[in-house]
Amino acid sequence: MNGSTSTPERVWRSGIAPGIFPLIGHGIPLFRRPLDFLNSLPAHGDLVGIHLGPQRAWLVCHPELVHRVLMDARTFDKGGPQYERLRPLMGNGLVTSAHEEHRRQRRLLQPAFHPARIADYTRIMGEEAEALSAAWRPGQEIEVSAAMLALTTRVTSRVLFSDSLDAATVGEVRDCLADLVRGLFIRTVVPVSPLFRIPVPANRRYRRAFDRLHAIIDTVIEERRRGPARDDLLGTLLGAEAGGEPTAVTAQEIHDQLVTLLLTGVESTAMCLGSLFALLPDHPEVELRLHAEADTVLGGGRRPGADDLPRLVHTRSVVAETLRIRPPGWLFTRTTTRDTELGGVRMTEGTTVLYSPYLLHHDPASFPEPDRFLPERWLPGSDAAAPHGAMLPFAAGSRKCIGDTFALAEAALAVAAIAARWRLRPLPGPSGPPRPAATLGPRSLRMRCEPHPHAPAATEQASRTS
Repeated sequence: MNGSTSTPERVWRSGIAPGIFPLIGHGIPLFRRPLDFLNSLPAHGDLVGIHLGPQRAWLVCHPELVHRVLMDARTFDKGGPQYERLRPLMGNGLVTSAHEEHRRQRRLLQPAFHPARIADYTRIMGEEAEALSAAWRPGQEIEVSAAMLALTTRVTSRVLFSDSLDAATVGEVRDCLADLVRGLFIRTVVPVSPLFRIPVPANRRYRRAFDRLHAIIDTVIEERRRGPARDDLLGTLLGAEAGGEPTAVTAQEIHDQLVTLLLTGVESTAMCLGSLFALLPDHPEVELRLHAEADTVLGGGRRPGADDLPRLVHTRSVVAETLRIRPPGWLFTRTTTRDTELGGVRMTEGTTVLYSPYLLHHDPASFPEPDRFLPERWLPGSDAAAPHGAMLPFAAGSRKCIGDTFALAEAALAVAAIAARWRLRPLPGPSGPPRPAATLGPRSLRMRCEPHPHAPAATEQASRTS
């Protein structure tokens, strides 16, 4: 004997969630109280069987098993009810494409998200955030959710199309995306197609938004083909269309990538910002530090830019903690491409597997006091950086979100620009928890603008002229 000891292999627990209804499965608790339902599942195992409509699926509750899924994208490919509903909307774009196609698409788009390009985009982010905050007035009631969605729509559309969309069309895009996101969730948790062909108002609203968004994208592409080349993402795609193999793309691929990047680039960051401003009033010490940092870094209320990001330490920690406690992407599906085994459960080809960043981010084994909003978890030197690999707001592995750095920069600069001028105060009355749809965040959040005590003179001038 050599005296060494072997670590016993972990024994994983599996179980079945109770409360299955005929035809709709667990659709009722998933639709009516999804976060409570998710939080109840670890009691039944590390891997828990649920039903999406009549279809059996497995929800992965332990971060180690989730990483096995995400790091083996060949076996656990994009699929399941979520992506079956997304593919008619996004086509065969970066988010929905199968494993063998994804690598080519990622190589095509990756240069647009290189750190040097992100630094270029921060000018657009700063301009739009400054314009938004400068337009508000003391005492004005703001629909924060709509304002954040408008902000991220303008930023994303400028990165994708330069100035090809006028203000009215940007507004249309924003409204279309909001209607689509609301409709996608119910189509995922109750994947019974005949229900969504019934001409009720919700289904008609979804169809109108679907058709209008695609028409807007087609119009932008056709107008650009007739105009001069531009240094934006659409210009990159049109240049690749004209190139030879292996870089050439089709007209349909250009359309699909634009819809994909527009939808993913707008909604998630807007929901993160809405959640952040909803959380701040209940955490005055966090809010005070945020304003103090904005004063220090953006003295005089100047426009934030790329050079400010490293100095916005507390701001970035607030964004990170918001992504932990209220991750916009809160539930995802995958499908097995072959017979396999996960956590002791044998799965046949075509099995649906789900994981939830929300569930992982609220696991007390990974994050002590998981329901407390504690941005200091993410300050330099903290031990909390991705404990047990449980912090997954942007997924992991080869299918990790291509725009993660973009989104973090956009959120931090928007928060800093607003905090330099304003404190957003909740209106009287109860405010319930955010209701999940395809993304998690406040759908309606009305707040009142109060000038930040050290706001720039522009705000004071605005108050005198309003």
